Amino acid sequence: QVQLVESGGGLVEAGGSLRLSCAASGRTCSSCAMAWFRQAPGKQRELVAGLNWDDSDIYYSASVRGRFTISRDNLKNTVYLQMNSLRLDDTAVYYCAARDAGWTTTRSASYNHWGQGTQVTVSS
Repeated sequence: QVQLVESGGGLVEAGGSLRLSCAASGRTCSSCAMAWFRQAPGKQRELVAGLNWDDSDIYYSASVRGRFTISRDNLKNTVYLQMNSLRLDDTAVYYCAARDAGWTTTRSASYNHWGQGTQVTVSS
């Protein structure tokens, strides 16, 4: 089993930045696709950014493209989400997810491992 632990969430003013981290432990997941999802109150969980297992393809949702950056440090078994120019509608619980099949998909049900989530709140 793969354990994922997110950190780095918090309260930030609109226009500010945050960096989320997702530390993986347990079974090796070097061939996993890694992704960040978010879920705002009353909304479905949505894929924000994703990396194929070999970083050959990176996905960003239209709402975050150009503002968010996903990256991976394999030595630290950690995935990051750098979030810049944050907006009020970025407020959500952000989840790290890993998929044993090594390519990303927007379907949350296709991911095998999930973190507990970290709250990001953007204030005006």
